Amino acid sequence: MSKRNALGTPPDESVDADAPITTSGIDLDAFAGNLARLVEEGGRVMAAYLRPREDGRIRDDIAEDIAEVMKTLGQVAEYWLTDPKRTMEAQSRLFGGYLALWSSTLKRLGGEQVEPAATPNARDGRFTDPAWTSNPFFDALKQTYLLTSNWAEDLVKQAEIDEHTKRKADFYVRQIAGAVSPSNFVLTNPELLRTTIASNGENLVRGMKMLAEDIEAGGGDLKIRQSDDSKFKVGENLATTPGKVIFENELMQLIQYAPTTETVLRVPIVIIPPWINKFYILDLNPEKSFIRWAVAQGLTVFVVSWVNPGPALGGKSFHDYMHDGVLKAIEVAKHAAHTREVHAVGYCVGGTMLAITLAWLAAKGKKAGIRSATFLATQVDFSQAGDLKVFIDEEQIASLERRMLETGVMEGRKMANAFNMLRANDLIWPYVVNNYLKGQAPFPFDMLYWNSDSTRLPAANHSYYLRNCYLDNLLAAGKLVLDGARLDLSAITLPTYCLATREDHIAPAPSVFLGMQLIGAPTRFVLAGSGHIAGVINPPARAKYQYWTGGPPRGSIESWIDAAEMHPGSWWPDWFAWIQQHDEREVPAREPGGGRFTPIEDAPGRYVKVRA
Repeated sequence: MSKRNALGTPPDESVDADAPITTSGIDLDAFAGNLARLVEEGGRVMAAYLRPREDGRIRDDIAEDIAEVMKTLGQVAEYWLTDPKRTMEAQSRLFGGYLALWSSTLKRLGGEQVEPAATPNARDGRFTDPAWTSNPFFDALKQTYLLTSNWAEDLVKQAEIDEHTKRKADFYVRQIAGAVSPSNFVLTNPELLRTTIASNGENLVRGMKMLAEDIEAGGGDLKIRQSDDSKFKVGENLATTPGKVIFENELMQLIQYAPTTETVLRVPIVIIPPWINKFYILDLNPEKSFIRWAVAQGLTVFVVSWVNPGPALGGKSFHDYMHDGVLKAIEVAKHAAHTREVHAVGYCVGGTMLAITLAWLAAKGKKAGIRSATFLATQVDFSQAGDLKVFIDEEQIASLERRMLETGVMEGRKMANAFNMLRANDLIWPYVVNNYLKGQAPFPFDMLYWNSDSTRLPAANHSYYLRNCYLDNLLAAGKLVLDGARLDLSAITLPTYCLATREDHIAPAPSVFLGMQLIGAPTRFVLAGSGHIAGVINPPARAKYQYWTGGPPRGSIESWIDAAEMHPGSWWPDWFAWIQQHDEREVPAREPGGGRFTPIEDAPGRYVKVRA
């Protein structure tokens, strides 16, 4: 038996997964006492939820959200219900599936070996408990759920409606299907039933207590704990690579990391992380830190640490982030390193900002001393931007802008919830079951701690980004205007390295591949295994995943993959070899500040420690 479950938490050793479910061993007095405690903890939950609403600290938008869902699903229903023949065909498919399941269940009860009417995806972790297969009741319940949810998803896929509405409807149906899964309820989940009986309901009391704590931590909204937060502290066991903050303004701090080699490459690197997350995903711990690894290769590394903005910075625009963020960081880094050039590295939205900055410099005929550009999981063409486009249309952006107008910022939890919903069956429901129904605290996991350490977004900057990139895709069309200049990505002619990740649901590989074709210089395109985070944060020492190399991004990504060469392990050494090709001269190692900037404080600085 595995020593840890899918969440990394130890299983309850007192519960035998193969034992039949029976109430014979339950202590009725203890169970009744726990029910009373459950009601008491439930009162704490209601108080934590209602108090901020009664005080006016929270204004719920749930009615608006529900109206959007019903409007979208209504268009799917209209397609099927307006034609009686289509209606009958849809009903027949569902009832036919139920009849097949009923028949197979009866045969199984009669001792026959039969093929199931529906089976979960091999990567679906909700139905791994043996009783979902061995117990006829739970097996039939599981198959009924799968038949129904698959049928509902097929209704959306087959509906002849516009693509954006279809994408939204598919997303909403998957969210509803994930929420009503029998694995999410005590009476319909065999593992939860065994746990509840074995502990006389103690698990539910612990879970309700954690639920109250998580609603209180979210200020009235549920903030699901995905990791044991007590085990991590930024600057102590996260983001620990030695360095100094050498510059700061109201938008960012610039960190220069201390060298660990006697000589370093002449041209330093400046990393522009996304402002929608905190930079320390690149410096999680000594084993996973891209920053620490880059320093060890003999690179002088500078990293932008964006501020966690409050309402006073709500008016800060894309223009401000470019000038006072990207361009200022490059200017300070050159001065501190006593050099005229830097290698610029942009990750995710930071890469989009870097591309826009380079196009703006080209349009203005300015030289910023950027020797090369590296784009990590970066989109510049948003026509194939994946599931995040579910949240992007005129109505939804206008609604978001109205909400941001009240506070000047988009709250970090809103963005975090959106990202979690893209993978709800991995990032939401397993933790609901584990935390609030099993009553188990999640296992400490640094990536999930970072994932929950969200940051606010200035209203002006976020609105500009959503409208001009996601909604209208003006950057790819060559129509984006910023600070008096029309931007043309083909005017970017410096050496370019681009990494996409094969399972990325935020910056899908086809979208990244398509966008890089707009860059005016030949691009070294590399495709890594895994997803948006794990595919990027993949240290060589762990020998995990793989990456593919080939020619520049041309044609379709499928054709590129067919002709590409696969390499085991991390893409990091490939990138470093590419950096060396563009200037392998070495100079004595540089101390933070370079004698020109007085260090302000130790890395990782104050800005990254501000919680949303």
